[in-house]
Amino acid sequence: MNIILFGPPGCGKGTQAKKLVSDRGWVQLSTGDMLRAAIASGSELGNRVKAIVDGGSLVPDAIVIELIEERLPEAESAGGAIFDGFPRTVAQAEALDAALEKRGTQVDAVVRLLVDEQELVARMEKRAAEEGRADDNIDAFKVRLKAYQDQTAPLLPFYASQGKLKEVEGMGSMEDVAARIAAALDTK
Repeated sequence: MNIILFGPPGCGKGTQAKKLVSDRGWVQLSTGDMLRAAIASGSELGNRVKAIVDGGSLVPDAIVIELIEERLPEAESAGGAIFDGFPRTVAQAEALDAALEKRGTQVDAVVRLLVDEQELVARMEKRAAEEGRADDNIDAFKVRLKAYQDQTAPLLPFYASQGKLKEVEGMGSMEDVAARIAAALDTK
């Protein structure tokens, strides 16, 4: 099963993806993690990505899609992928559909985590304090949230029209949210 965890920055996609990996054995394909690894490598690509991410902008589609396609065989071997932070645009969604179709598979469900904006800010501030991520400051967060609202939120009707969108309340304990996600995935 291939699923997309969808929602604004700080809504809990990464936390819930890790829970799904633990519970179901699927592979988490986190573009954020992949991009942070590229930055940490100090490579030329990593330095370009760093400048983009630190400014709060979205990394170009071509780079993100290449990173995802490299990991699809691993996900297939595990029985499924959890796309975390991807796709972010309709063009990326179409590219993902095409890449999966070439491999004889598809996106099975899109789980949208619903979290209010005040909670998102509180979560971002806590994560910044705990993890020290350069992209977790209030200014970069506001840019990322605006980019989500302008560029990523239009994916909702894209997936709703395919009958794949499942909305899940993202407020509450990690366990409560995980149980809601499991229920959404296990019902047709």
